[in-house]
Amino acid sequence: MKILLTGTAGFIGFHLANRLVAAGYEVVGLDSINNYYDVSLKIARLEEAGIPRNAVAYGELIQSTKNPNYHFIQEEVADLAALQNLFRAHQFTHVVHLAAQAGVRYSIKNPGAYVQSNIVGFSNILECCRHQQIEHLVYASSSSVYGLNEQVPFSTSDNVDHPVSLYAATKKSNELMAHAYSHLYDLPTTGLRFFTVYGPWGRPDMAYFLFIKAILAGEPIKVFNDGLMQRDFTYVDDIVEGIYQVLTQAPTRQHDWNAQHPDPASSPAPYRIYNIGAGQPVGLLDFILNIEQALGQTAEKIFLPMQPGDVVTTFADTTALERDFGYKPQTQLAEGIAQTVGWYLGYYGNK
Repeated sequence: MKILLTGTAGFIGFHLANRLVAAGYEVVGLDSINNYYDVSLKIARLEEAGIPRNAVAYGELIQSTKNPNYHFIQEEVADLAALQNLFRAHQFTHVVHLAAQAGVRYSIKNPGAYVQSNIVGFSNILECCRHQQIEHLVYASSSSVYGLNEQVPFSTSDNVDHPVSLYAATKKSNELMAHAYSHLYDLPTTGLRFFTVYGPWGRPDMAYFLFIKAILAGEPIKVFNDGLMQRDFTYVDDIVEGIYQVLTQAPTRQHDWNAQHPDPASSPAPYRIYNIGAGQPVGLLDFILNIEQALGQTAEKIFLPMQPGDVVTTFADTTALERDFGYKPQTQLAEGIAQTVGWYLGYYGNK
């Protein structure tokens, strides 16, 4: 396989690139390195993967000094012409599309960024995959698509027509767009709904990152909905392994699909949707307690009401992933938090 990995300087993309090149695959990583959050963290991830900081320049393909099978290019997925040139030049067989404007709350203030990156950018990826006859496109969806659904655990057979943020709406749009291309052009696509990913090298806008930072600084942490929330926290290595397992097995047409009782997660087209989550929702206060124990410090907590775009509970039903790939995330929360805190202290120091 020769793989295009978009979002390679991002949290999950960084870890996935390492996994893919370690397995011997040739990978071209693409990222815009935008300033949604600290650019220096994105550059540090690239440096960790062997991409020299001073070599990064827009449109320039750079080879890793650590692994000759890994190359990086700074480009925008919203730039169709640049993307077309990249596909033609490298003749990819597979694409993993992780690049997106992330963040639920940011989408309330900056909707245009989500339309440009998550919808226009994804449309460009689909067009390039179509014309280059890509063998399998795997793309990141999100547990946020479940929106107002309160039936738990969240199943891929559930209705997801009631998103509560624009971010969630763009991710649902991606799933619909992918199905159209799978149906019209026989393009194999797999969408993966990630559930609250955490771990080393994470984004600074993520709750656990903010908790660690505030506790170390002796500052209070904000606990929304008075702490009465649950999340299916999933360690990044488990997400990466799930992507890896799915990538190597493209979906095929499901000829026994029932059009009178349609399953939204499958299709007569080569199209599938899966959840990737730990399948063990954890109360927010218990999650904070694990961080406090790993740091050896107690947090001062400010309890606040629910924020717009939030949901009370996320809980992944992963039976489809287990059935089709024999895979289920295994990392226990205490272990994952310990690894995350250890990285934070090593990277940022005790501050």
